[in-house]
Amino acid sequence: MTEPLLCVRGLAKRFKAFALEDVSFELPGGLMMGLIGANGAGKTTLIKAILGLVPVQSGALRFKGRDLLTEGAELRRHIAYVPDEPRFVPEMRLDAIKTAHARFFPDWDDARWSQLMAEFGLDPRAKAGTLSMGMKTKFALTLALAREAELLVLDEPTTGLDPVFRRDLLKELRGLIQDESHAILFSTHITSDLEDRADLVTLLHQGHVVFSLDQDSLREQWALVKGAPELLDSETRARFVGLRETPVGFEGLARMEHVNAFKHDALVERPTLEDILVLMGKGNAHVC
Repeated sequence: MTEPLLCVRGLAKRFKAFALEDVSFELPGGLMMGLIGANGAGKTTLIKAILGLVPVQSGALRFKGRDLLTEGAELRRHIAYVPDEPRFVPEMRLDAIKTAHARFFPDWDDARWSQLMAEFGLDPRAKAGTLSMGMKTKFALTLALAREAELLVLDEPTTGLDPVFRRDLLKELRGLIQDESHAILFSTHITSDLEDRADLVTLLHQGHVVFSLDQDSLREQWALVKGAPELLDSETRARFVGLRETPVGFEGLARMEHVNAFKHDALVERPTLEDILVLMGKGNAHVC
């Protein structure tokens, strides 16, 4: 069996007030994984651990079958990263930043960078300090997409971008993974960007992986139940991993095997990723 491009096993990183514990998932080549979770769930910490920006206490990280913890300096040359808040020297021109950046990567494509700058409406002669947050994100994306990196790691890349650009970017990202030698790890709180686009979805909740599944399996396992308040009692409440209640009704997330108890009295729908994220945050997601 082909080894996944990225493999995370039992990863742990502990701080005084927060910890990643026993984080495990696999990202094969040719796929996009959406990494979702509420603010503070550990998404950025996990990404920084993969990139070697924070040390870990235990666990294994493998990239292309090799150990990222011991061979990271060499292997991470094949990984491109766009942070959630790109930062550049304000006085430097964008073309000067590009020149300094490109020296570190033998897979750099200067013609591709120029094409991306034009497509994104960015002036290479502009100084970084004149860019809005959205423009800084676009510029960071040009630096990542102008390479032939096998793994593209994106931390909230669409925050601050207009809907048209977001749509075009997501289409371009899908084109990058047409072969099995490339993959994308896409962390976002804008779950609509991942609906029917991400092949796999991994949910982090309070530093733990709740699930890491393909979207078809996710929809097969979970259902959104909507009903009247009188349907809820101690027994029925136990069937939900998360509930959102109002004076006139409720929405709850339940495993498919528990849906039969409600099918004659409630509306059962396919949940969106936002439904799953929000409702699992309102319950005990660790039971999943």
